[in-house]
Amino acid sequence: MVVVRRAGERDFPDLLAVQREAFAEYLNVYEASAWTRERLEDITLDASDKVILVAESEGRIVGSVRFWLVAGVCVIRLLSVKPSHQGRGYAKALMKKVEELATEAHKFYVCTMLRTPRNIGLFLSLGYRPESLLPNHYHKLDLICFAKYCHPGPVGPHQ
Repeated sequence: MVVVRRAGERDFPDLLAVQREAFAEYLNVYEASAWTRERLEDITLDASDKVILVAESEGRIVGSVRFWLVAGVCVIRLLSVKPSHQGRGYAKALMKKVEELATEAHKFYVCTMLRTPRNIGLFLSLGYRPESLLPNHYHKLDLICFAKYCHPGPVGPHQ
């Protein structure tokens, strides 16, 4: 059973270890060191204005995600799952919990590295749709950004 809960400061060391392990697989594809070298001070600062969730398996942290709201947009970042637990529903559970908690959001926004078909497939399976490409962006990454709207608006100009 997947347990998702808010992270506490005591969780930060384990959360960072999972994040380092999850992002390490991309080091040969992208400059992902910002996520593999994050320190306790960094995540503590992040926690002051963001919600951080963790996923647990048998009492151990195996995944995490961060989010915050800006003008009704829920910005989601650093979704990561321990490689040994990927493909078991932890990322989906974390994303669904974000959507459940961000009750004031009208839009959910998340970006991932462009050359990560598994991540892209995950977001598509959750109803997110590609919204933009950001070539040579953050840390020289090629990113694809997805959006999901809570209340779909009119399809055409006359509706």
